[in-house]
Amino acid sequence: MQTHFSLAQLADPQVARSEQILRACVHCGFCTATCPTYALLGDELDSPRGRIYLIKDMLENDRPATAEVAKHVDRCLSCLSCMTTCPSGVHYMHLVDHARDHIEKTYKRPFLDRTLRAVLARVLPSRSLFRLSLAGAMLARPFAGMIGQVPGLAPVAAMLKLAPARPSSRSASENVRQFPALGARRARVALLDGCAQPVLRPEIDEAAIRLLTRMGVEVVRPVGGGCCGSLTHHMGKEEPALANARANVDAWWREIQGEGLDAIIVTTSGCGTTIKDYGHMLRLEPAYAEKAAKVSALAKDVSEFLVERELPVPVIAAGMRVAYHSACSLQHGQKVKTAPKELLARAGFTVLEPAEGHLCCGSAGTYNILQPEIAGRLRDRKVANIERTQPQVIAAGNIGCLTQIGGGTAIPTVHTVELLDWATGGPNPLPEPFAVAAE
Repeated sequence: MQTHFSLAQLADPQVARSEQILRACVHCGFCTATCPTYALLGDELDSPRGRIYLIKDMLENDRPATAEVAKHVDRCLSCLSCMTTCPSGVHYMHLVDHARDHIEKTYKRPFLDRTLRAVLARVLPSRSLFRLSLAGAMLARPFAGMIGQVPGLAPVAAMLKLAPARPSSRSASENVRQFPALGARRARVALLDGCAQPVLRPEIDEAAIRLLTRMGVEVVRPVGGGCCGSLTHHMGKEEPALANARANVDAWWREIQGEGLDAIIVTTSGCGTTIKDYGHMLRLEPAYAEKAAKVSALAKDVSEFLVERELPVPVIAAGMRVAYHSACSLQHGQKVKTAPKELLARAGFTVLEPAEGHLCCGSAGTYNILQPEIAGRLRDRKVANIERTQPQVIAAGNIGCLTQIGGGTAIPTVHTVELLDWATGGPNPLPEPFAVAAE
């Protein structure tokens, strides 16, 4: 793609990076074939190629974002399926991240949209505020239908519908910082503290810790870590996102410099994609560039780490039919495609692969709140494909996907690591009556 940025514009490292990405695009349109929003809406501006043209025009002319640009960029899920498809290696993720930052700084959103985004950016990264908000959401949940009828409040209704009907119990080990390996120590890893997942499904990290320590891995959760920053990053709110990144880098760096780490384990693939990009996000900060690059290199999805090691011998005759949903952030963002399926098969499960596995379920961080109509259509499409495989359980590696898909089916949804933990000696993660049927 031919570009016309001035030398003054290219002096900005962000613009220079975006110009490099734009020049790699050859207009081929392969990306449109795998873009979820283009598949649903059929609008070229809701395809990666169309958005690239909008972003190019906005950045090249150095002008504020318009309502039209914001609308089509907002509709992008950042599923990154286009990056898997692109034959030219266009790094669309960095380009759309830059566009969102530019939109946030130059475009004044309508009051309700602006307010909701500010609330989400403040509440979701904070466990205490998120717990408090969920308590309120549970009370208001019965009125979601009525609220959704009010013009402009569809996102609020969507948020209420996503709230769990009952609160999750707080993990007894939430504030425990070190979990010794059982037997001889074979590795030492840090586990991301996170924000939303430990509130919604604390049993996921509990399962990961049990399985890792059973395999001779010492697990630490350093003081000072927390939200990875992805939720605010994908809303274009760069400063809070970078603050989260720095806090995590600082926390993990102390462990790296101390006893050392073999890996930084992430059980939420959306977070993993962002952490693996810390090296890019903090590349312009002399105090963090080198440390962030090291952290990104150490970051691994839990399935990546486990697949390189021998699992404990399964203690249940599973044979259970598991539909594996490959989260976009895992298969497209991190290029981790086979490890979870291989692990499930090794543990004795029958792994089912639904049709259109490359398409997003519609979760995408806060997308299912901010774009509920599109997200709902994608969820229904995903659930229909999954249910055709007639599974007994659905497994995925991302809390957003589990929540989104779980809202459209009665089939239980669990994290891949929960099934692996159960198969090798942990508790059955399935709710009644599924747990009884599985035994």
